[in-house]
Amino acid sequence: MFTALIPARWASTRLPGKPLADICGKPMVVRVAERAMASGAARVVVATDDRRIVDVVAAHGIAAVLTRADHPTGTDRLAEAAQELNLAPEDIVVNVQGDEPLLESALIRRIADLLADSPDASIATACHPISDLAEAFNPNIVKVALDHRNFALYFSRATIPWARDAFGRAVRTLPSELPLYRHYGLYAYRVDFLTRYPSLASAAIERFEVLEQLRALWHGYKIVVEITTGTPAPGVDTPADLEQARAVYARHADNANH
Repeated sequence: MFTALIPARWASTRLPGKPLADICGKPMVVRVAERAMASGAARVVVATDDRRIVDVVAAHGIAAVLTRADHPTGTDRLAEAAQELNLAPEDIVVNVQGDEPLLESALIRRIADLLADSPDASIATACHPISDLAEAFNPNIVKVALDHRNFALYFSRATIPWARDAFGRAVRTLPSELPLYRHYGLYAYRVDFLTRYPSLASAAIERFEVLEQLRALWHGYKIVVEITTGTPAPGVDTPADLEQARAVYARHADNANH
């Protein structure tokens, strides 16, 4: 059993009010909540800093908690929400981003189950193999290096592991057996870790990489990672992303009517 928490901020540089953007008749955050409910979560709750979002999701029968607006990270917002909901320390929470209306419900459940089956881990997340050379060297795509048990050794915007011979030449290639993985930002947390996270000191590696999961590694918490097949559905960050999500839902609606 697990709780799906959906952080949803009103502010967005490229899409203000993004959580309430319409996708084929329903706000995006409601579409995300429907995906979370289909995962088998015992409870689905939106954690937001804006009363407008609370009111809209409530009108669709979805629970919400109003959190502070000044949280530095989404993880801090989830920690406040977990405390507001009086979740037990041993409970598991899955962070389902409010701008991922195409997220696979089964993946949410697998990440929760992975953490439940990994008693020495505080966090579970996912990755998938990188096969595209441009992705391998794109600093906007986060990579993760794993140990033999699929626990995270490090996350980086750099290309890790670095294939010395293949990458040292003028014409670079991806070796077929290079364990190069793209991190996918879906997380499951144990509540006892989640409520402790805001009090953990920030780490230099976190600040320079701008990757908050590095704070957990720096303090010695373990992160177990599922290697998925294929590329997870993209989130909505731009107007073009929003149109793509609308097109997917419209196709599904058309198929359901035939």
